[in-house]
Amino acid sequence: MTLKSLPAWNALEAHFQQIRNTHLRDLFAAGDKESPKRVERFTISGAGLGFDFSKHRIDDKTLPLLIDLARATGVEARRDAMFAGEIVNPTEQRAVLHVALRSHDVNAPFAKEVQAERVKMAVFADKVRNGTWTGHTGKPIRHIVNIGIGGSDLGPKMVTHALHHFADPKLKSYFVSNVDGADLQRVLEQIDPETTLAVIVSKTFTTQETMTNARSLREWFASNGVSEANMAKHFVGVSANTAEVVKFGIAEANVFQMWDWVGGRYSLWSAVGLSIMLSIGPKHFDDLLAGAERMDRHFREAPLERNLPVVMGLLGIWYRNFFGAQSQLVAPYSEAMHFLPSYLQQLEMESNGKSAELDGTMVDYPTAAVIWGEPGTNGQHAFFQMIHQGPTLIPIDFIAVLTAEHPLPNHHDKLLANCFAQSEALMLGRTVEEARKIAGPDRPDLVPHIVFPGNRPSTTIVLDELSPQSLGALIALYEHKVLVQGTIWNVNSFDQWGVELGKILGKVVEADLTADQPVAATKHDSSTTALIAKARAKAGRK
Repeated sequence: MTLKSLPAWNALEAHFQQIRNTHLRDLFAAGDKESPKRVERFTISGAGLGFDFSKHRIDDKTLPLLIDLARATGVEARRDAMFAGEIVNPTEQRAVLHVALRSHDVNAPFAKEVQAERVKMAVFADKVRNGTWTGHTGKPIRHIVNIGIGGSDLGPKMVTHALHHFADPKLKSYFVSNVDGADLQRVLEQIDPETTLAVIVSKTFTTQETMTNARSLREWFASNGVSEANMAKHFVGVSANTAEVVKFGIAEANVFQMWDWVGGRYSLWSAVGLSIMLSIGPKHFDDLLAGAERMDRHFREAPLERNLPVVMGLLGIWYRNFFGAQSQLVAPYSEAMHFLPSYLQQLEMESNGKSAELDGTMVDYPTAAVIWGEPGTNGQHAFFQMIHQGPTLIPIDFIAVLTAEHPLPNHHDKLLANCFAQSEALMLGRTVEEARKIAGPDRPDLVPHIVFPGNRPSTTIVLDELSPQSLGALIALYEHKVLVQGTIWNVNSFDQWGVELGKILGKVVEADLTADQPVAATKHDSSTTALIAKARAKAGRK
């Protein structure tokens, strides 16, 4: 039976037709006359996070119908299969066990391997942080350069930036991912070869962008007097391919393990997070894992109607598949979480941006929404105009941290006021009558321009403080949301075949760009051939 033929889907479609034009103002007016009030009925919590979804275009019938869809599509069974280590990535015949990386259950899959690697990471991190591990001249390490791309960059960069207030002030962290040499050059201008440690992160240790940057960094060390014998003091590798790491010139003792049952975008909990541990220390890294594990338990144990990842995922289904929303905005009102939206772009779009169901059938419904965002209050002065008054429906996740991580007075109240006010304004809007009062009798022409339709849905996720534990829980919340939605859409959330073709063709085009002879006119399409010719001519090649 296809998704759209399920009775649960048809019931939701009928309900949508009944509620689609109902305004949130009216839902609140009616809901607040009841006891408990609407906000109390549509606020849940788990793993230390608050989750207010009262400003969504739903009534008391909507969530039960969405829960019926989750059950009809096997969300609980797929969740349990993932935690049990069953193969839930069928195209690559792999288990998906990022949850094992943060589990303290000694009976969990791969528990001994995970614990051993975590201990190895902690021992190394302590040596770097206490000055025992030094560069080739005996000076302590002061600069950490993480070189990776995708999940080997986005997760560690996001967490390290978010938890900057827990970082060792003696260590400065840098992240290089882009094969554009300007990315690496910017970092080279800020670091010292005597006090720099490079962490090269690649599952295969053959990723083009990562290895190009790693080789250039190695050449920079050599040009600054680091001998081949001393290079090991400045490089460690994180990979599933130890042989390639050693071939690159990194000592086997300096290789940290990845496993094929952890996808890149789910890997920050593993040795991929070594740069995180170097920055904030083993204890705080353990706290990050503990926060995620707490969300894992909530996901496994909470009833579906009180289950944060389930409700979050279902709300996304409601807007993507019934309202036709094409994108989802993530607005953390925290400069520390600046990189969270870009991290979530990969997590959600690489996971669920699929058109083939698990059995190979093509879907006849939309899957992953476009994820985007910017920290508040910056976004208010950029794109919130469109969200408030544009014709496009864009659901929003507001993320609010109740306690500031800085000592500056007067800032945090203003930050939170803006966060809460934006969700209220998006919900309420401004009616024609209200606009007329503001415009006054002399400017009736202003009325259409200052009317706000409102009825724009949002969730507000509340953290008491931005700590390793709360951040770990927040990341795990979004990870499990992906599983919920991927299960309902019946796609494989854990492969990424869509990135392969561009990589393959990229190697072909690179060879043609640098070849001694001009490219045959028939090798590529006419546009690509012309672009290659222009680049060759600019480089002085015929």
